[in-house]
Amino acid sequence: MTPIAIIGAGLGGLTLARVLHVHGIAATVYEADASAEARTQGGMLDIHDYNGQLALKAAGLFDEFRRIIHEGGEASRVVDPRGTVLLDEPDDGSGRRPEVHRGELRRILLDSLPDGTVHWGRKLTAIRPLGDGQHALTFADGSTVTTRLVVGADGAWSRVRPLLSDAKPEYVGTSFVETYLLDVDARHPASAKAVGGGALYALAPGKAIVAHREPHGVLHTYVALTRPQEWIAGIDFADPEAAKARVVAEFDGWAPELTALITDGETAPVLRKIHALPPGHRWEHVPGVTLLGDAAHLNPPDGEGANLAMYDGAELGKAIAAHRGDLEAALAEYEEAMFVRNVNASAEAARIHALCFADDNAPQGLIDLFTGGSAPTASAPLRQSTSP
Repeated sequence: MTPIAIIGAGLGGLTLARVLHVHGIAATVYEADASAEARTQGGMLDIHDYNGQLALKAAGLFDEFRRIIHEGGEASRVVDPRGTVLLDEPDDGSGRRPEVHRGELRRILLDSLPDGTVHWGRKLTAIRPLGDGQHALTFADGSTVTTRLVVGADGAWSRVRPLLSDAKPEYVGTSFVETYLLDVDARHPASAKAVGGGALYALAPGKAIVAHREPHGVLHTYVALTRPQEWIAGIDFADPEAAKARVVAEFDGWAPELTALITDGETAPVLRKIHALPPGHRWEHVPGVTLLGDAAHLNPPDGEGANLAMYDGAELGKAIAAHRGDLEAALAEYEEAMFVRNVNASAEAARIHALCFADDNAPQGLIDLFTGGSAPTASAPLRQSTSP
């Protein structure tokens, strides 16, 4: 019997495992990837003082987190398609939303867990209820385990979610295309200058070029296009040069230092179609199973996804520790609070998405967001969701 089985070794699942470990409670994490290095872990994340940082404090990892902060990374710049700077906010050093690399943050969490906590190469293929809150889990390698609690921390296309809900993610109408530029100060100085030390946002109605400076001279770009899935399907991403040419054609007339973030990309462009669960997604409690992060509340990217996943993991871990011997009471407490958070978070994510992509006055809505005219706090929108 495995008392607590966490499906998915992303930031949310690992935070849950770590908080449980801090409280002397064992858990096992099952991850489909063959190893921690099996694939890249995305780009920069801004970790907020009102959720993600609180989770790291609960996990006892705040000092380790502070050591991997990308100094200067909180800077934000908004430009128009001609490259004219409309807003330039330096990193104020406040630490309210410092930037860290997702892979480094995940490494800290992994290193904090006892050896053997994460079982790699264990792709969940089936879950069978056994009664009394117990479930049998079957993995692609043929192995099975029985557990008293299964936590779906397995992202947008969760295999655990169907135990609780019929909801499925739906395309929101916008897709991202990822590219990278390397050694940018020497090899791509114009684009490096345009981006600056933090994040660059170049928006127009229905399209955007967003870039973030990462450590070691890397520029990570998300090209956003609001287009039907049929239009996106017409791009042959198996032919990287043809795909870049088709995407950059949508930015005809834009400044060359901006379009170079697409055309000069040194890695094959990667398509990320953006999906979301229904706003305020919730479910009736089922004994022995729950969800966190994107599995529970997938929203359009707005800088909150990773923060919310870690906060979910920390709150669930603390609830289990507070209700030792009464697992269902812990789940009920966690889920009700999470549902309330989800209503607010999904509404805010939809609002920011509309400001950036459905507003005929873009990028003014984003400028208002950063300057406080549209929101009480300025996050970093248009970040990649926590799920690949």
